[in-house]
Amino acid sequence: MKRKIISLLTAAIMVLGIAVPAMAEDASSMEGKLVVIHTNDMHGYYDTTETAIGIAGVKGLKDYYEAQGADVLLLDAGDFSQGTTLVGYYNGKNTAEYIAAAGYDAVSMGNHEFDYSFEVLLENMQVLEDAGVKVLDANVVYKEDGSTVVGDNAIFEFDGIKVGVFGLDTAETLTKASPSNVKLVNFIDKEEMFELAQAQVDELTEAGCDYIIALTHLGVDEESTGRRSTELAAAVTGIDLIIDGHSHTVMDGGEAVGDTLIVSTGSYLANVGTVVIDEADLTEEAALISAEDYAAGIAQYDEALTALVAEDKAEVEEAYSAVFATTEVYLEGTKEIVRSEETNLGDFTADAYLYTGQKYAEEQELGITVDCAISNGGGIRTSVEPGEISMDTLVTIFPYGNDVCLVSITGEQLLEVLEASTFCTPETIGGFPQVAGIEFTLDISVPYESGDLYPDSTYYAPANPGSRVTIKTVGGEAFDPEATYTVAVNSFQAEGGDTYYALTQCSFYCDTLVLDCDSLIEYVNSLDGVIGEEYAEPQGRIEIVGEAAAEEPEEEEPVAEEPAVEEVPTVEPVPEELPSSDVYTVVDGDNLWKIAKSQLGDGSLWTGIYEDNKDTIADPNLIYIGQEIVVNK
Repeated sequence: MKRKIISLLTAAIMVLGIAVPAMAEDASSMEGKLVVIHTNDMHGYYDTTETAIGIAGVKGLKDYYEAQGADVLLLDAGDFSQGTTLVGYYNGKNTAEYIAAAGYDAVSMGNHEFDYSFEVLLENMQVLEDAGVKVLDANVVYKEDGSTVVGDNAIFEFDGIKVGVFGLDTAETLTKASPSNVKLVNFIDKEEMFELAQAQVDELTEAGCDYIIALTHLGVDEESTGRRSTELAAAVTGIDLIIDGHSHTVMDGGEAVGDTLIVSTGSYLANVGTVVIDEADLTEEAALISAEDYAAGIAQYDEALTALVAEDKAEVEEAYSAVFATTEVYLEGTKEIVRSEETNLGDFTADAYLYTGQKYAEEQELGITVDCAISNGGGIRTSVEPGEISMDTLVTIFPYGNDVCLVSITGEQLLEVLEASTFCTPETIGGFPQVAGIEFTLDISVPYESGDLYPDSTYYAPANPGSRVTIKTVGGEAFDPEATYTVAVNSFQAEGGDTYYALTQCSFYCDTLVLDCDSLIEYVNSLDGVIGEEYAEPQGRIEIVGEAAAEEPEEEEPVAEEPAVEEVPTVEPVPEELPSSDVYTVVDGDNLWKIAKSQLGDGSLWTGIYEDNKDTIADPNLIYIGQEIVVNK
């Protein structure tokens, strides 16, 4: 199939010129075109602002193209029902109403659709289905019988083209949502997911579809290796377009992997994506339209949706308008920082957990000492500027409604928790531990060695807890691996969310039933309602030392990664059926994608390397320094 992927320059021209047809009298200027309008990771940013096009703008864009005679398909790739108080206040139900009113044809669920409860998820998805919006995720199935929780694919027919759409959601939902919310379901993952995707493509092809779209919440982050949209494109034939979400990646003009075009808008409705397909020859043009360009060009916003969002926003603002505290300092909650290093807001949050846990244990006469607290960095959603803090801000920071829980674990288990939740540091991870009552050192120059896969998880236990993390003190005393410590955490962590499976193996568990937001209110009240200069900087509880392998100078990498062609392989002899192959020796910082990129010039070819070596590589995420791998050139 012929491909036409426009450059960034052409994309810019297209965006700037997009208002021209709207001023013309010819309402058939785009006849014979199918415009796929796509969004992803909206995260509750439905109000129209300078930086967000808003849901009224999405509906306006659909109306705009239809007025020019185009066929329009409106799709979303997940994470639409969590992220702001506007949607959290209603447990995401209003997002389904907005999406339905905007005229979406189909959506894929993201991990954040599972944030409230499984029952709420089903109710919200039913609102969409009742409105005619297809909810598609072929790999989300019930554990009991393997049936799909929602739909798997759908076919949309237009005058000149028949389009098949299927959906996939990331298996990382198992740990990025509270485990209790996903206990009834399973997410078909990695190679099995690719096989399932191929079956979906084959089914849609047999049904006579001319063009096939995968609506995926997979992302392209290195953390998601083995299940990324780029790897899906490399492994499956016949997908014309992947509309992706999860990693908040901006792909202006799209990125091609083989014959598949991958598009993603970023997040928060800062951009809306368009793919214009010629129904005659199936050539395509992809571009992003920013909120700024849309306001300056088309500026067409649906009045009914504008009013609906405004009405809900007013109700939420009234409910959360009360001021509960003042901060004299900036509190750092930026995603890239709070998930990779200690921050003052992380310290404050963990201190609040510890305060609540200690107060609860005393009032309830539990007869235990609450020694420390851990808050996962991914649970902190934004920073706070100096000044008054309203309830709206508080709920924006902590939108999930988790309880503070107490768990008692051994020192060895605590070490495992800290090692697992920093396994990829300095790369970001939602599980990064912000702590109180704990002092520890993390040596990022030491490679993380994976052990067994945690149950119902995409994360691996550390093979050698303590190889990267050294705990100095707990509760003001020297760390003792044999001791039992009681830790205050949120309920997401206590259930084994993110990398915190070891907490589920505790000897004591207690849910205080105090919400995380209420915990912070209690704690700031103990400070007379003021967060002062004592929190101006992080407290120095986490010391990060060493230099990550990924930060080594670029010019040294070719020397370190040069294939050992002349060495005799010790793991597996080169197969005779591969006439042109080398043996590559794994070095620090490698993964199969990096090896494919350096040795074959295309990281997406990692699947071929895995197939050639699967007898010695049981899991593509587990390769070891010094291991010799056949690279078929």
